[in-house]
Amino acid sequence: MKIAQVGEPILRSMAKPVTDSEINNAALQTFIDDLMQTMQVANGVGIAAPQVFDERAVMIIASRPSPRYPDAPNMAPLVLINPKVIHSANETVKDWEGCLSVPGLRGYIRRAQWVEIEYQTREGEPVTLRLEGFVARIFLHEYDHLIGKTWLDHVEANTDIMAESVWRRVIAGIEDDS
Repeated sequence: MKIAQVGEPILRSMAKPVTDSEINNAALQTFIDDLMQTMQVANGVGIAAPQVFDERAVMIIASRPSPRYPDAPNMAPLVLINPKVIHSANETVKDWEGCLSVPGLRGYIRRAQWVEIEYQTREGEPVTLRLEGFVARIFLHEYDHLIGKTWLDHVEANTDIMAESVWRRVIAGIEDDS
């Protein structure tokens, strides 16, 4: 699947809720599988449907160590349909984020330390869950894509933006292979 790049109108649009009848449809299940594969091939730790030009409120979070996030915790991929934020921490943490739709850049972004959410599984079951730390950051980042935002909307100063290659060398301490 092609990943939408910053500037595409779909990245500024509100996602549309998935209906119960769609959840039970094989086409949505195939889309979710394709979305998962797209995220994995791109070495992402999350992806939202608008990032592949689909307007539905579907996202996947899948924290795991990767070249882009070497210190990420390991978790099984989690499919979230129609997610909603119920509560979030007043305490925030600033950390670096990248985005498959904003290639080549990183942003030093402030996010809530934890978030309590509701969503439906790919089978349509309702779930309430509390996410913390890096996994909460991934959720909030992907949730932004469902409400027409990117991490660029959270930048507090121009000095909080860095080229991915510089971030890898200076912040992550990873030497470039090229």
